[in-house]
Amino acid sequence: MHVKARLIKTIDDFTLSSYNENIKKLIHFLRKEKTMDKIRISLYDLLVCISNTQDLVSTKLSNHHQQVGYLAFRLAEQMNLPIKQQYDIFIASLVHDIGALSTKEMLELIETEPMDVNSHAFRGAKLFESFKPLKKSAKIIKFHHIPWNGGQGRSYMGEDVPFESHVIHCADRICALINPGRNIISQIPDIVEKISIQADVVFIPKLIDALKDISVKDYIWLDLVSPAPAKKILIKELFSTLILEIDEIVELSHIFSRIIDFRSRFTARHSAGVAKTAEKLAQLVGFSAYECKMMLIAGYLHDLGKIAIREEILEKPSGLNAEEANEMRAHTYYTYHSLEPLEQLKTINIWASLHHEKLNGKGYPFHVAGDNLPVGSRIMAVADVFTAITEDRPYRKGMSMDSAVTVLNNMVSSNAIDGKIVKLLIDNYQELDNIRKTSQDEAALQYEKFMLGY
Repeated sequence: MHVKARLIKTIDDFTLSSYNENIKKLIHFLRKEKTMDKIRISLYDLLVCISNTQDLVSTKLSNHHQQVGYLAFRLAEQMNLPIKQQYDIFIASLVHDIGALSTKEMLELIETEPMDVNSHAFRGAKLFESFKPLKKSAKIIKFHHIPWNGGQGRSYMGEDVPFESHVIHCADRICALINPGRNIISQIPDIVEKISIQADVVFIPKLIDALKDISVKDYIWLDLVSPAPAKKILIKELFSTLILEIDEIVELSHIFSRIIDFRSRFTARHSAGVAKTAEKLAQLVGFSAYECKMMLIAGYLHDLGKIAIREEILEKPSGLNAEEANEMRAHTYYTYHSLEPLEQLKTINIWASLHHEKLNGKGYPFHVAGDNLPVGSRIMAVADVFTAITEDRPYRKGMSMDSAVTVLNNMVSSNAIDGKIVKLLIDNYQELDNIRKTSQDEAALQYEKFMLGY
């Protein structure tokens, strides 16, 4: 059977009997669509999903990026800033702390403004500055903790500081003052007072005026502490005007893979290796060039849920205990639910999120088994195992070809991974290993530059 026909048959044979409603909906979608001819996605929708995932790091961060985005937008609206400027502020707000890689750093940013507060802002800007749709956001993010200081905050180290950066700074500090355990309306006077006394020192005075103007609008504050404040902005069509095509989605997913991997020196190169290996395996299986790009995106995003996993688990040099292993197992669940709202990425989502499922049904998190496991997910599983056992980690060297082949064949024998895909890998081992090494060496160099600030 031709591989495309086999892929479609695999999707059509995907049974519905034992999975939750979300998985059922996903499978219905796959049956209907068969394969994707074209993916176009709103930058707004993708950034909301990514910012929500980043907030999974701690319950203290719940909705932080959406809250800052919502409030910054309302402040900009109150000041009658041009619509395009309101858009730029909102989009940058959704990922303003993207350069904060550790839970500790992110919590410090919420609770205080530490001495090195600009480090994460500069890192975040570095991530986005070469991505054209977010180039403006990169500049805004870079300076979103610069104090106004009587007007001296118009520039920093010889660079102009965008006005938008100051709007986000003010919104960020306001949101940091909110006590989730108290009625928000009761908190407004104290918040306004604490921000107001910093007028012309930390914040631009007209931002304080805008804050006072909106302080009497109860709905804004109730929106702010609602479960999804970004959705309360009723001009979503404005934020849906920037549509990403497949190559731009590849580029942005690569950026987010760095955010995932750069949280730990142990995983600093992993997603790059998995993505490139999976892309090549998909080509060998017979996927179209477009589907191979989809596989590349899935590879870059397959560990997105690891953002919700504690660094001490990600960086533990020895084996995980049962409690830690269970926490780690949850990362694929978080990957699935983080991408779930993106209707256009449903195929990519299932390829990415089911990479720890096994043909024998002993995988996780959904325990998909046998013919129910799509070909794309099988490819991702093989790519993930291959990359994990052959890549060097700080605490051990990667396996040799003979050892890696033994591990893969043993997993085939136990009906964990697909034997046909493993045979393709073994038959093309040197080419795939060179692809993995090249992509991971490049990722390692990017990691070093990123952490050194250049």
